[in-house]
Amino acid sequence: MRAIVTRVKSASVEIDGQIVGQIGQGFLILLGVGPDDTEKECRYLAEKILGLRVFEDENEKMNLGLESVNGQVLVVSQFTLYGNCRKGRRPSFAEAAPPALGEELYERFLQICEELGYPPQHGQFGADMQVASVNDGPVTLILDTHQLMETPRR
Repeated sequence: MRAIVTRVKSASVEIDGQIVGQIGQGFLILLGVGPDDTEKECRYLAEKILGLRVFEDENEKMNLGLESVNGQVLVVSQFTLYGNCRKGRRPSFAEAAPPALGEELYERFLQICEELGYPPQHGQFGADMQVASVNDGPVTLILDTHQLMETPRR
């Protein structure tokens, strides 16, 4: 699984002109699922992200986590994180999970966030969404379970 995690002052996701998810301070998480991903990667990534300490303390050091700042979470499915741009000018998305698996693990990721005490706001899998955010810092991190868990790529 891959995630782009952005520390935000606020973020929202809109579908068909309606805001379906909105947060104040916290994390905007763009989440992509690969074809070999399982619940193991899903849980690992959720725990890793929700445990990140990237908010500044009184000494202006990134030392505080979501809990310390009463942060919120907005999760948006993003299969394009598996876009391959090595050849030509049009990305290939063959490395992304099939839609059924992608949706299953996206929904499971949302459940795990809730279980861990961060009920997420979220978009809708497969929908055409408009995402807005006010980045804080900016602080943006790329997390890939294949690198984090030292799982060899297939």
